[in-house]
Amino acid sequence: MADSAKQGCESSVIDAHIHLDLYEPAELHPMLEEAFYSGVEAVVAVSMDLASCKENEGLSRRYRGRVHPAYGFHPEQELPGDDERDRLLEWIRARHERGEAFAIGEVGLPYYMRTEREAAGESFDETPYLEWLESFVKLAAELDRPIVLHAVYEDADKACDILQRHRVRKAHFHWFKGSAETIARMIECGYYVSITPDVAYESEIIDLVERYPMGQLMAETDGPWPFEGPYSGRRTIPGMARYAAADIARIKGLALEEAEAILLRNTKEFYGIA
Repeated sequence: MADSAKQGCESSVIDAHIHLDLYEPAELHPMLEEAFYSGVEAVVAVSMDLASCKENEGLSRRYRGRVHPAYGFHPEQELPGDDERDRLLEWIRARHERGEAFAIGEVGLPYYMRTEREAAGESFDETPYLEWLESFVKLAAELDRPIVLHAVYEDADKACDILQRHRVRKAHFHWFKGSAETIARMIECGYYVSITPDVAYESEIIDLVERYPMGQLMAETDGPWPFEGPYSGRRTIPGMARYAAADIARIKGLALEEAEAILLRNTKEFYGIA
């Protein structure tokens, strides 16, 4: 079992955003065992829907203290009926009543789906997605849980409006991209962002790291999403969060050990990971 595995000698890191349930079952458990042995302290496993939530709950029981689940509905897909949303919300509340450790997520707004359809000349009604997001933000406020957001560019401001309306401060925007004005707003609100390995080659992510306070940064992989540049053709694994940490250190002018320690502390404190 992973929680009894001897940790390797590499530096410690937490992958703050990964889709464990999207890996092939045959590769998932060996990948996690190796990650935990080599210095990955934990991963935050985000969910796509109710079935995904249930898979991540099972993984969190198998790898106690190592897999920290987040329960939600990914916005870049068609929405089911409101009955399905209500079942998901009640399922999450039941986990809360049992005293389980978890966050809310991945939730947000469908920027990529919306813009692709609009570019193709199709209409897109964002209203139900805003309603779904608000229901999850309200739940995060009700349960006092961190929330993980997929909201980029102008969608981030819509998400910020909802977060502020419900006074949710413990918000994590993963793989964020947006304007300088939105970045300044998020910093002022105390929201966190996590950085993927594409910080090695994407100028807007480099700029984000330059602007964002070190105390509000985390490292992630968004695995199994593949990366380009120096990582082209490589399988995305949790340990690659360490590469993002190295580039954050370089951009911030910090020693690698110092940057890793800050990122680790940020993630543990945000998610309540012991």
